[in-house]
Amino acid sequence: MTAPLARPVPRTAYSDDLYTWAMEQAALLRAGDLSALDRENLAEEIESVGRSEYNRLVSFYALIQLHILKWDHQPNHRSASWAISIATHRQHALEVLAENPGLKPRCDEAFAKAYRGARLDAIRETGLADATFPATCPVTRDAAMTRPFRYE
Repeated sequence: MTAPLARPVPRTAYSDDLYTWAMEQAALLRAGDLSALDRENLAEEIESVGRSEYNRLVSFYALIQLHILKWDHQPNHRSASWAISIATHRQHALEVLAENPGLKPRCDEAFAKAYRGARLDAIRETGLADATFPATCPVTRDAAMTRPFRYE
């Protein structure tokens, strides 16, 4: 009697169903069936995870900078929520860096990218003229991460 032939694992196309594709790729990887992997799309997805962590850092830096800009340019509107937001997002940024030490060499790049978005958000949210907010970030990353903000 011959052994039954192994049924081929159904292969879902990456473009048809990302979830099923990902589950199949994980199963193939765990089974050690490296030749069956969709290597190009798998590599792209792994790189995407790294980009996502970088973008999380940018997002936290942007929220910090947005509230610093509003704090500095709208002193009559200062609130505890702005100070809390700055403190909260500082902590989130530090956590992202602790979890992803490979991002540390890109901190200044992320901070500069974040400022561009924070500046546009500050213009929209405050209604102040574009010229109110400098084209380049007026504070260093270190200052943004350590300057005290207290609302009394």
